[in-house]
Amino acid sequence: MQNILKKYITQKQILFLLIFVSNIVAAQNKDLFSKEIFVTNKDTLKYRLLLPKNFSEDKLYPLVLFLHGRGEQGNDNETQLVHGSKLFLENYTTNQFPAIVVFPQCPKEGYWANVKRDYSKKGLEKFKYKRLGKPTRSMALVLDLMDQLTQKPYVKKDQVYVGGLSMGGMGTFEIINRRPNMFAAAFPICGGGNPKSVSRYANKVSLWVFHGGIDDVVHPYFSLTMVTALQKSEADVTLTYFENDNHNSWDSTFSEPKLLPWLFSKSKI
Repeated sequence: MQNILKKYITQKQILFLLIFVSNIVAAQNKDLFSKEIFVTNKDTLKYRLLLPKNFSEDKLYPLVLFLHGRGEQGNDNETQLVHGSKLFLENYTTNQFPAIVVFPQCPKEGYWANVKRDYSKKGLEKFKYKRLGKPTRSMALVLDLMDQLTQKPYVKKDQVYVGGLSMGGMGTFEIINRRPNMFAAAFPICGGGNPKSVSRYANKVSLWVFHGGIDDVVHPYFSLTMVTALQKSEADVTLTYFENDNHNSWDSTFSEPKLLPWLFSKSKI
């Protein structure tokens, strides 16, 4: 009995050690994203930047913008890496698709998309997406940052991409609406937008839209209406429903092996 107990304790200790080491490695890997601050008109946007292996200003690289969800808002320049960073860190390690990756952070009082929100309501009444209008302060900063980054001589201007989840999925639909000539492809996850706006980018941006079939935070109808409108406009668009996923459909999305090959295959015409 004593030997069995010792073995059990040893196994638990080994498991704890493995988890501990794994967390340290994950934290160290996230340090590959440098901490950056963008300042314009006396306003500040914090963001993290991942450069490809053996980065050289004499080479050309695609640029990926990723917009986090509401749960990762703040001013620590850390939490925006909770979801999605692993996907790009694994790509960094394999170096299959060398790219510059940008993770801006939206402050707690901000929001990426120009959308009226009523969290006391559920389903389709929770979000009312504006067709365009004035961008939020946070979106305006991201637009200014992207305008600056895409002018760098080492950025492939025909391979600029954007993706995001939840609030960031809404921001993804919004930013391609505001900069339809900037982005070659986009992958909004559990987001939504105003279907009347798609004519601005339907024939300019390729989209792969993801949503959970039982999402009770952002109703899957919001993605469906966007995809339907895009299809009517003959856009290059794909919809993937994870029928058993709730709001965290980003987990299934990031496990999709074809996502990055699809994304980096797209170029601005």
